[in-house]
Amino acid sequence: MFSFEIQATDGQARAGIFHTHHGELLTPVFAPVGTQATVKAITPRQLQEVGASLILANTYHLYIRPGDELVARMGGLHTFMNWDRPILTDSGGFQIFSLAANRKIDEDGVTFKSHIDGSLHRFTPEKAISIQENLGADIIMAFDECASPYERDYIHQAMLRTHKWAERCLAARSRNDQALFGIVQGGVFADLRQVSAEFITSLDLPGNAIGGLSVGETKDEMYSIVETVNQILPHNKPRYLMGVGTPNDIVQSVMRGVDIFDCVLPTRLARHNAALTRFDRLNLVNAAFADDPEPIDQACLCYTCQHYSRAYLRHLIIAREMLAATLLSIHNIQTLIDLIKDMRQAIITGQFTQFVSAFLDHQQDNLE
Repeated sequence: MFSFEIQATDGQARAGIFHTHHGELLTPVFAPVGTQATVKAITPRQLQEVGASLILANTYHLYIRPGDELVARMGGLHTFMNWDRPILTDSGGFQIFSLAANRKIDEDGVTFKSHIDGSLHRFTPEKAISIQENLGADIIMAFDECASPYERDYIHQAMLRTHKWAERCLAARSRNDQALFGIVQGGVFADLRQVSAEFITSLDLPGNAIGGLSVGETKDEMYSIVETVNQILPHNKPRYLMGVGTPNDIVQSVMRGVDIFDCVLPTRLARHNAALTRFDRLNLVNAAFADDPEPIDQACLCYTCQHYSRAYLRHLIIAREMLAATLLSIHNIQTLIDLIKDMRQAIITGQFTQFVSAFLDHQQDNLE
């Protein structure tokens, strides 16, 4: 049911098509994050209008509220949230990592307290798969342990647990309309990442993910690990870099062979009054925008930029109007999706090297 076609390459960058039960994903692709079965402040119709083809929902949060069994009774996530395009669910591993003092990890799984009411719960690889099968996403993730990037001894233990849990997830899955992706761990240590990439590759899953990055390491360390891992992950399977989504990170990672991205950045910035461009962020609270008649970005064709000025957006923010978050979310998501589309086209036409050079030059000029 799942297949990945590579249409063109330019260096390590790839343009492909990943076929899923709910449609084709043209890669590279960016997925806005809909943690609780909703991308914050924006409707599914608006997401379609900005060109979103994939969204991410969160296993941990939907298990806690409203409950995966309720979602299943409602017809699964696609019906529940009225989204007829592909959905990806993560396994909850990162959220449990972020709970820190409120969880206990053992070889079999994780016991943790709900962030909502303190109630006690337990996730095992089998439980994570069961929840994701109830949710019904097209792409599901193996249960993994994300660890702090520099604690080598613990990272090694967490990596080995992640490998065992991936095997158990593979054995537990019962639906053939969901693509299970394994997750490569290993912190900033190239030798551990190599071991992990080789193991995850050996499982021969429909796709593979790189986890445990953008959690405190430097940019150079992140890019180096992505390059190391992608030299091992199979060429004929999609590669997903989890939780990474700044324009520069996306360009640098596509250069290194990444196909799928997700990040909360565009909607989080929107809720904090910031507009994203390819090369900058604008804090629209700044008084300099109070009488600025220009759109956020004159080159942007999103609904927000075609209809509203920076002055109007600042007014909404100062007046604490909810519309501000919606309009900024539309623009910020459109910015990343358009960047991805332009990169895909550059790969197909053999102009990706020139695209990257121009992007980096413009970025440097913007910093100076």
